[in-house]
Amino acid sequence: MNRLNAYPMFRLLGAILAAFAASLAIIIPTLRPPPDEIQLLLLYMGGSAAVTVGAVYLLHRTKWLRRLNTLRWALLAIILLTVALVFANVLFTLQLMYISQHDMMLTTGLLVFACIIAVISAMVVASSIIERIRHLDTATRHLTGGNLKTRVDAEGNDEIAQLAAMFNNMAEALEAADEQKRLLEQSRRDLVAWASHDLRTPLASIRAMNEAMLDGVVTDPETVRRYRQQTHLELQNLSQLIDDLFEMAQLDAGPVQLNRKPSVLGDLMTTVLVGISARAAEGDITVVHEAAADLPLLHIAPDKIQRVLNNLLDNALHHTPPGGKVTLSARYSPGWVSVQVHNTGSVIPPDDLPHIFERFYRVERSRARSSSGHRGSGLGLAIARGFVEAHGGSISVISSPGHGTTFTFSLPV
Repeated sequence: MNRLNAYPMFRLLGAILAAFAASLAIIIPTLRPPPDEIQLLLLYMGGSAAVTVGAVYLLHRTKWLRRLNTLRWALLAIILLTVALVFANVLFTLQLMYISQHDMMLTTGLLVFACIIAVISAMVVASSIIERIRHLDTATRHLTGGNLKTRVDAEGNDEIAQLAAMFNNMAEALEAADEQKRLLEQSRRDLVAWASHDLRTPLASIRAMNEAMLDGVVTDPETVRRYRQQTHLELQNLSQLIDDLFEMAQLDAGPVQLNRKPSVLGDLMTTVLVGISARAAEGDITVVHEAAADLPLLHIAPDKIQRVLNNLLDNALHHTPPGGKVTLSARYSPGWVSVQVHNTGSVIPPDDLPHIFERFYRVERSRARSSSGHRGSGLGLAIARGFVEAHGGSISVISSPGHGTTFTFSLPV
């Protein structure tokens, strides 16, 4: 017999020893029987206990309860077994005591009455347990059928209440996973639709201009040069869109692989500002760089943070009118370095602010092509948020009339 099977039997033997001690503690002080009667009593009780242990052991090893169809029958069988053991033990003891036939029949009748009352009472009490388990069974069937909002009453402190609480936790997890699956599926469909649109637009423009030149519709050198410049710009837009889609796919695939190294944030900011200076000058936009002198060395992936800065500054230049100003600043606070990109003029509508970092989300004004031919993909801010959060940081935006728009991201030191 292994330990798992032996443990209940050890508990039964312990209970029998406790029953011996309790019975003797009541009989000896009150009746004060002679030693020979005590020995006879122990013999009777020992024989009764041996029969009980043998019967229970046989039933336990054969696992007969598992052959029953319902829990109601199992509980009834347990109750009947308990009553039968009590009845048999009492009758066995009475017969060994050689009491009169009259007293024997009277005691037997009273035992039958008590046993029937005990069985009925126990079944009434057990019905509440059966009802709770039936509710769990019904809820499980509903959950299996696809109703993920199914919940059960988990009041109480017993094992059934704990099982009900675990069932509710499992149902909540399944509902959250199902919602996540639907969101991912919707995101996939939106990705295909939006990417198809954004790829089709520059391709159609390139094809139209190229056909015009090939068919001889456009022949003057100035127009041909302008068409070639426009074709080059559209190819740049296509390349940028493909890069954005590739980086978005990397973010969706799981944790971003960061090639971290000690980096000076001020140097990254300067490099990015040099790259956008020509575009800012072309749009008559003033760019201001304000970096605190006490910025610490950061353990970051420089290419990812540089991409964040590029995306935020690109977005700021796109939404700043001629004569406006874009300010790039950085400051240090204990444990964090915060970077702000502020632009004057444009304001993000309040309804758009909660969605501004969602992929492919673009406010109405940014759907149009800028005067420089720039066309946003709607992925830049989503990529920026992904890279910042991959570093353990956070990103936010505030926008109000008269103050412009400010994007802020913070990186842990």
